[in-house]
Amino acid sequence: MAAPISLRGDFDGPTLRALVLAEKAGSVTRRLLSLVTIYDGGSRADAARLAGVGLQTVRDWVLRFNGRGPDGLVDGKSTGHPSKLDDDQRRALVAMVETGPNPAIHGVVRWRLIDLAQWVFDEYGLSVSKQILSRELRALNYRKLSARPRHHEHDEAAVEAFKKKSRTFWRRSPRPAASHWSSGSKTKPASVRRTRSRDAGRNAARDLSP
Repeated sequence: MAAPISLRGDFDGPTLRALVLAEKAGSVTRRLLSLVTIYDGGSRADAARLAGVGLQTVRDWVLRFNGRGPDGLVDGKSTGHPSKLDDDQRRALVAMVETGPNPAIHGVVRWRLIDLAQWVFDEYGLSVSKQILSRELRALNYRKLSARPRHHEHDEAAVEAFKKKSRTFWRRSPRPAASHWSSGSKTKPASVRRTRSRDAGRNAARDLSP
């Protein structure tokens, strides 16, 4: 097993603790605390257990810290994969997007990513995926639009003429006839009907008496 790498001598535990209090990034704080453990006499295993990492990771942190100080514990931005298209190829791609496809040549009426990827391969012999081509177009300020496909022989004049002939006229519908149940007449209470029935019976008896 390789001997542990010693930490640089121009820092110590109290100095790193002061940096921890001022640090906002949690990842850097965790790395500083693991180095504080080593400065205070703890083992590399203790430092790894505190940070929740392996011994090799602690060794990498020590190397980065010894080389650049606390700045070496800060993660740098990833450079990513270099672009497969150069500036001339990007300009040609923009020209193809702006002019649109020729159905007789390209066999499509609108560009899709897979069609543009095939064009790049046919034109430059470069194999690019749809994801890579999508990133390239977004970097060129293009956005994907989900539009209805349009036929290359689409006649605008015929469409406008059809719209004029088929224009819809709106008019008010006639009011439906009132039904018997919704005529609006009020129903008299049953008690009133019964009272009139009794009175009518007495009046009828009086009229029949001699």
